[in-house]
Amino acid sequence: MLELLAGLLMAFAIGAFCRWFDIPSPAPPKLVGALLVVAMTIGFLLTKRLIGVR
Repeated sequence: MLELLAGLLMAFAIGAFCRWFDIPSPAPPKLVGALLVVAMTIGFLLTKRLIGVR
């Protein structure tokens, strides 16, 4: 759970930093691309939980 919260905090911090300094965001600009990133992350987390890797 701590890893998830740290990841979310870091994602928002990187997004805010990129917006503040007008740096191109390291994220896909379209909704479909963003959903792909979310799907990959969920798949990674589910697989990690299923095989029991820490």
